[in-house]
Amino acid sequence: MAGFFRKLFRRKQAEPERAKPDQAEPQREELEQAEPEQAEPQREEPEQAQPEPAEPAQAKPEQAGPEQQVEAEPRVEVEPAPRVETEPEMQVEPEPRSEPEPQPEPQPVSEPEEASPAEEKRGFFGRLRHGLTKTSSRLSSGIAGIFTRRKLDEEMLQELEDILIQADLGLRMTDRIIERLRRERFDKSISPREVRAVMAEEIAKVLKQVEQPFEMDAAHRPFVVLVVGVNGSGKTTTIGKLAAIARREGHKVMLVAGDTFRAAAVEQLKIWAQRSGALFEARDTGADAAALAYDALEKARAEEVDVVFMDTAGRLQNRKELMDELAKIVRVMKKVMADAPHAVLLVLDATTGQNALNQVKVFREVADVTGLVMTKLDGTARGGILVAIAEQHGLPVHAIGVGEGIDDLQPFDAQAFAAAIAGVDEQEESRT
Repeated sequence: MAGFFRKLFRRKQAEPERAKPDQAEPQREELEQAEPEQAEPQREEPEQAQPEPAEPAQAKPEQAGPEQQVEAEPRVEVEPAPRVETEPEMQVEPEPRSEPEPQPEPQPVSEPEEASPAEEKRGFFGRLRHGLTKTSSRLSSGIAGIFTRRKLDEEMLQELEDILIQADLGLRMTDRIIERLRRERFDKSISPREVRAVMAEEIAKVLKQVEQPFEMDAAHRPFVVLVVGVNGSGKTTTIGKLAAIARREGHKVMLVAGDTFRAAAVEQLKIWAQRSGALFEARDTGADAAALAYDALEKARAEEVDVVFMDTAGRLQNRKELMDELAKIVRVMKKVMADAPHAVLLVLDATTGQNALNQVKVFREVADVTGLVMTKLDGTARGGILVAIAEQHGLPVHAIGVGEGIDDLQPFDAQAFAAAIAGVDEQEESRT
């Protein structure tokens, strides 16, 4: 399925809407079954009440006995009458109370479906802008302090260069921005807003080349995704979010707890599997991760799983023995499926800054990384590192994480990311 990643973040409203009539029908059937039982005596009473006014009161005494009809008329008529009237009222009142209970569940799912693409983009831009506040505010304050005094000169360009490098945008991107400003605006007045607009345009040019949705080839079943990265980069959480989204879209998913060295990682992934309804495979702490991968793929094929997400132990890129273990997992997977893994996602922690560049290089050599997911952009002032990685390695960027929630993992949008980094508001970004 092409565009698998983008489809994951679009929720379907067909399924929750079907649930409403299913729940409503049994309630109507119960009422229809209950009404005839209580409606029959009610219909008999008015039939007797039409010829004589006193006969409605005699309808119930006749059931009690013909001899007690005269004495029970004034007493029995009044007492059962309100009871018969209140019983259907008590059964009808729960209907509006029981109907709203299932409705709140589909409501949050249907709202984003009805939202237009422009509204969805504004919501994503807002979360992204908020997540990159530390990075954009640092750049914006630095630029505002430079471009308010005089015309653009070499001294101002040098100060700007220092600010861009400190934001981890990389030397290449820094040179791009500086050279464009020198070429177009040197010895001319320029505002901080114009500088940010130039910066956003140059960043977007580079990031647009690596903006790529995560694609799943339907010819491969199961589609095996190996997730790698260093300790604490957010691999397990990212897998859990992807699994929850995939299950929401109707895919049969299996999670494999390949981080056999940390019991906490296994338990964390197990919780994600339980919440999302995904299959779960794990072994005891310290077990061979490669053997687990072999057994998991065999089971996934037997049970016709659509997607397999395999977690791996966090490993430093400078520890050869750990990287060798990762290479072993890949070799064992190929024994079950010659073309597995079909995708290798490298999860990067934005707070690591320049060290992320070396991580990409080493993991790419060992595991043949096919795409990137960058997390923790909401907790760093060095979010520009993604720009440097894109320009130096050119690997597809599938998603970014700007928070802990499932909806905070979003498909990568180069234009929105560039605008958020540069501190350009949404209106300015739409004009460029």
